[in-house]
Amino acid sequence: MKTKNTFLKKGRAKKSFTCTQCGKSLSSKHSFEQHMMIHTGEKLHVCYQCGKSFTTKQTLNFHMRVHTEEKPFKCDQCEKPFTCDQCGKTFLCTSHLKRHQRVHMKEKPHSCSVCGKSFSQLDSLHKHQKIHTQKPYKCSHCDKRFSRSENLKRHERIHTGEKPYKCDQCGKSLSSKHSFEQHIMIHTGEKPHVCYQCGKSFTTKKTLNVHMRVHTEEKPFKCDQCGKDFSQSSHHKLHMRIHTGEKPFTCDQCGKRFSNKQTLNLHMRIHSGEKPYTYALKRHLTVHMKEKPHSCSVCGKSFSVRHTLHEHQKIHNGVIEYMCFECEKTFTRAASLKRHEMIHTGEKPYKCSHCDKRFIQSADKTTHEMIHTGEKPYTCDQCGKSFYFKSHLKRHMKIHTVEKLHQHSLRSR
Repeated sequence: MKTKNTFLKKGRAKKSFTCTQCGKSLSSKHSFEQHMMIHTGEKLHVCYQCGKSFTTKQTLNFHMRVHTEEKPFKCDQCEKPFTCDQCGKTFLCTSHLKRHQRVHMKEKPHSCSVCGKSFSQLDSLHKHQKIHTQKPYKCSHCDKRFSRSENLKRHERIHTGEKPYKCDQCGKSLSSKHSFEQHIMIHTGEKPHVCYQCGKSFTTKKTLNVHMRVHTEEKPFKCDQCGKDFSQSSHHKLHMRIHTGEKPFTCDQCGKRFSNKQTLNLHMRIHSGEKPYTYALKRHLTVHMKEKPHSCSVCGKSFSVRHTLHEHQKIHNGVIEYMCFECEKTFTRAASLKRHEMIHTGEKPYKCSHCDKRFIQSADKTTHEMIHTGEKPYTCDQCGKSFYFKSHLKRHMKIHTVEKLHQHSLRSR
């Protein structure tokens, strides 16, 4: 016999609520209102511990177990939670454990039909597929769109400058929880990602992946100007400034521009008078003092730096480590071989910022640019005449030497 409740249930099932955004139909007004929050990004239920927000109170209550470490569901067979035998992590149910174990097994059974990217969880695949199909969340400050509301929220902090995660160790504020968690590892010294090749550890998986290129010798970033390969994107971008002549870092004291911040910081010491490198300064002063304490025992040639002497001694020792495969010429240094090979390839990576002339060496480009700037750094201490090149100054100095000899001979008569 059919009861009154049976007819009520049937009546409710026929009464559907359809979403105007995605066309999905729902059986109740409550379900419809909750569904609409996906499109509006509205999350009324906020966690007072970490600030994370949720669409339903039930999801918030479930999330709170992360902070309370409450695990109310126990196995009635063994009376203990489900533990991963690889890392010791515990789970509320066996399905969660099985899903987690795919991390260790590197198993990714769910593949995207559009780009082929694989995922260990079906939920992660569904989230990923929104990139190809829909981006319902639009930034109120710019035209950028997102497939997930949390990505939009994180992005909008760029515009608002909001940094809700503050480090209680150093006071630094960060815009995302992920950045905050990575920052905390600086203080704790935690480096969970270990290289299986050399044992070196890192705070993030991304840094580990970049490091692995040392072992694999992978260099995925190629310069389209000279063909040089790089293992890191940042190194590639920095290198490209050689060709483009871009110098985004400007000295606020003298207006001189630099291609990277490190060189600017070194330059700023000229203005501040800071001289932190005592050893480097002592070594540099030998250039001005003409001091060359390191002598070659074979030919007697002297050098101001010991490293230069060791490189020189390879000539006498017959150490030939690098050979050009084009002409079979040999070199003691890799840098010398690389520079030589440009003769065969015709490669001239250094372009003058004033004209279209190109050069094999950066030093040649710098010297050439003095023609455009009018800079003459080499000055004669006898008559004050200036020159572009040191060789020209040396040649000029012979005029004064001859003059002195002539004056001396006149006096002796």
